[in-house]
Amino acid sequence: MEDGPTWAIREAGEADAAALALIGAATFLETFAGILDGEAIVGHCAAQHQEAAYRANLASGARAWLAEAQPGGAPIGFALIGRPDLAAAEAGDIELKRIYSLSRFHGSGLGAALMRCALDAAAGHRRLLLGVYARNDRALAFYRKQGFVDVGTRQFNVGGKLYDDRVLARPLAA
Repeated sequence: MEDGPTWAIREAGEADAAALALIGAATFLETFAGILDGEAIVGHCAAQHQEAAYRANLASGARAWLAEAQPGGAPIGFALIGRPDLAAAEAGDIELKRIYSLSRFHGSGLGAALMRCALDAAAGHRRLLLGVYARNDRALAFYRKQGFVDVGTRQFNVGGKLYDDRVLARPLAA
């Protein structure tokens, strides 16, 4: 990204739950508006991208990294890993639950930097898993570039409506 804002990444804690919720809802809306049902998006964000949900994730052992614009420290993206809840999960797996950034920062290297944080934290696990909307070609291309391969499918509930996801995995060095 030339002549644009820069960013910094730091590990997030429970005190960052509001920032995680804000960026989670903003990026979900930005990514899926005009693609998924609008009421479903609003319902999903109200349930899944609320401060209490992020606090609960972090309290249960999940880890997150928050990207902040510099100067100013405004939240612009994050990654969150935790115990997998995917049917394709096997012993020793960990899940990349979310990796989001505002579109303005796509192409800046932010996604790859957030992925490095997740991969470093996943060291010692067998595989890093994730679920991604099957028609999100940009995300699928990013994940393939990061070494992920298809291992299954699932249906993902967004505000009471089901959408098809691909489940991807990246083997991790032992």
